[in-house]
Amino acid sequence: MAQFFSIHSTTPHQRLIKQAVSIVHDGGVIVYPTDSCYALGCHLGDKDAMSRIRTIRQVDDRHHFTLICRNLAEIATYAKVDNSQYRLLKATTPGSYTFILQATREVPRRMQHPKRNTIGLRIPDHPVVFALLEELGEPLLSSTLILPGDEWPLNDAEEIRERLEHQVELVMDAGSCGIEMTTVIDLTTDIPQLIRQGKGSIEPFGIHHE
Repeated sequence: MAQFFSIHSTTPHQRLIKQAVSIVHDGGVIVYPTDSCYALGCHLGDKDAMSRIRTIRQVDDRHHFTLICRNLAEIATYAKVDNSQYRLLKATTPGSYTFILQATREVPRRMQHPKRNTIGLRIPDHPVVFALLEELGEPLLSSTLILPGDEWPLNDAEEIRERLEHQVELVMDAGSCGIEMTTVIDLTTDIPQLIRQGKGSIEPFGIHHE
């Protein structure tokens, strides 16, 4: 049965943050708020928790998980970032973007795209996420909370609890955080490629809609 924390979206209580991180360390899957929508998270080294998220989402090994990072230095540990990529990241983080980059050896193989050796990374602009990452001291492995057959991510914590109370260890309720997913930008080529238009503006990348 999932625990349920009501947490303040701008000034989260440290005691609840510590408890959430303890659950992550113990192999738990958590539901937490971001600046775009709710997400599923687990410890990045936990193979079992990762496969449980795949089961909840019903996705295969080609699905890109995302590493939620605190800052650009953390991104540079897990992804190969050149000067032009760094400038784009600096201009657009924190924010509602997920970036596809080449993974470094720090990233477990099972988290990389099986053919491309890429990984999704992001730095959300949300106080609860920042507090979680500060306490955790490393990135959180994450996936958008959109369930099989649903058109939109779940946004109501009570509904999340009803539908997932036997599949996750914790639901962090910070109120509505929206249903618009991140904008996904592939930075592995010379020209940034738009993979999914979402909440983040594409203007900084010089991308124009067809």
